[in-house]
Amino acid sequence: MQVVYERCCGLDVHKRTVVACVLVTHPDGTVQREVRTFGTMTADLLALSDWLAAQGISVLAMESTGVYWKPVYNLLEEGRQILLVNPQHLKTVPGRKTDVKDAEWLADPARATACCRRALSRLSRCATCGN
Repeated sequence: MQVVYERCCGLDVHKRTVVACVLVTHPDGTVQREVRTFGTMTADLLALSDWLAAQGISVLAMESTGVYWKPVYNLLEEGRQILLVNPQHLKTVPGRKTDVKDAEWLADPARATACCRRALSRLSRCATCGN
């Protein structure tokens, strides 16, 4: 996978928590992963926004589950590109689902979505970049 965004974040949003996984790709190709959990109250989401800004994150991917994603999107959208992912696509990910795995799975393909948003589905490949 060709990395387009060296710094990105995947968010697994729930009613009371948001699990954030930041992936930072270094020039030598190694990937640093940091996971944190935040609440969904406004103060918690603002803390998440501050943490993302401190990490230099401008690209996010998150599930569009129910209505829980809307306040998160509204508070984080300014100055960032947010990719909404169909939750049905996450159900096709093999293995046991956990909040951390979901957040990491969302962050990983978000690093390579310069030409397409379909890469996040992992069900089909983009004709332009092959992702």
